[in-house]
Amino acid sequence: MDEVLLYLKSCGMFYLATSEDGQPHVRPFGAVCGFEGKLYFVTSNEKDVYRQLKKNGKVEICAMHKGTWMRVCGEVEEDARREARIAMMNDNAVALGDVYSEDDGLMTVFRFRYGTATFYSFSEDPKVLQL
Repeated sequence: MDEVLLYLKSCGMFYLATSEDGQPHVRPFGAVCGFEGKLYFVTSNEKDVYRQLKKNGKVEICAMHKGTWMRVCGEVEEDARREARIAMMNDNAVALGDVYSEDDGLMTVFRFRYGTATFYSFSEDPKVLQL
């Protein structure tokens, strides 16, 4: 998980794909953290992405950095604990400080229940890691 987290942080931005009624939806994300050995990301509980994740936790992340790219596919679940939101804020204070707070009633974090990260490049065979 550490290698996946480091890669996503080095990208600065990654894309999260969800699905609703058979239609894929992709949007940019930037804040991630590791907490209790799991990969986390954050959103607002007022966004469509939140509703989509609650209905169907199967997601895919795609990120690219310096001629390599990574795809993470798996299933996520909401973690409603304040400690998880604090971990996200501690790891992403600059990016999230003006948008969320741990107790604002909007900030929601999701963690990967399970997943597979695959690293790709044009010059090497793919590298697969389990989350």
